[in-house]
Amino acid sequence: IQYGTEWGPSVITGKGRTDKVNLERFETMRENDSVQGEPLQHIGQLPVSSYRLATDKAFDGETNRGAYSFCMCPGGQIVPASTDPNEACVNGMSFSRRDSQWANSALVVTIAPDDPVLDKYRAEHGVLAGIAFQRDMEQRAAMLGGGDFVVPVQRLTDFVDGRPSVSAPSSSYRLGVKPAACHEIYPQEIVNSLKDAVTNYFDKQMPGFFCDEGLLHAVETRTSSPVRITRDPTSLQANGVKNLFPAGEGAGFAGGIVSAAVDGMVVAESVLEEIVGMGAMGEKKRSKSIGFEY
Repeated sequence: IQYGTEWGPSVITGKGRTDKVNLERFETMRENDSVQGEPLQHIGQLPVSSYRLATDKAFDGETNRGAYSFCMCPGGQIVPASTDPNEACVNGMSFSRRDSQWANSALVVTIAPDDPVLDKYRAEHGVLAGIAFQRDMEQRAAMLGGGDFVVPVQRLTDFVDGRPSVSAPSSSYRLGVKPAACHEIYPQEIVNSLKDAVTNYFDKQMPGFFCDEGLLHAVETRTSSPVRITRDPTSLQANGVKNLFPAGEGAGFAGGIVSAAVDGMVVAESVLEEIVGMGAMGEKKRSKSIGFEY
């Protein structure tokens, strides 16, 4: 979701995975959250502000789900992440100066491996149900956007009220946006949870978050891998395949940049131990077990 000059989400699912939406917000308004008074220009050594929002009580109509902001990018922009012209997928980023007029983050709703939301995908695709769900959401978004990597957007207030947007505030997404009914893309359980999280938790944690200028961009479905390549807990090699070391996000062993980096370091040491019998610091080979659950 993004907030821009007028003060947006995207979706995901998977391996105990998540459903996600991308949010952008006007930078000076975020700074006004941090420093009371008039909006400030970003000067001197004062860093741009950021936020983290979360709840484990986002009600979907039957049960509570986790919902949270993810990969918040201050002074950033929303960029295309699609790998197929018939699918729409976005991501968020910041350049090193973090000086754009927007800020964005993903809004994530958790989906368990045995989640009823995945039932119809599981029946046809088995363990790849999360990937099938992911692809379906991206194709739906592309249809609403009209093709050519244009992404559908919706004001946060319209999303909560269940009505299509007919206008949109400015967006940092450079390939074009189209006001649409993004709430029609996702399963109702995900929509209900996101609505509850935004209105009853996020807006209380950061007053002003729920407003007409928040612009949802659909969809961000790739926060974390929906599958996991299993590996031996001691050698960290793939089960049944010697000298193959699954690691990081794509293999299903991380849930963000930091955890992916840490997992990569540990796996790299295991590679050294396998090749030369020594750890990265020259220690003798030792057994260990590590992994991240997301």
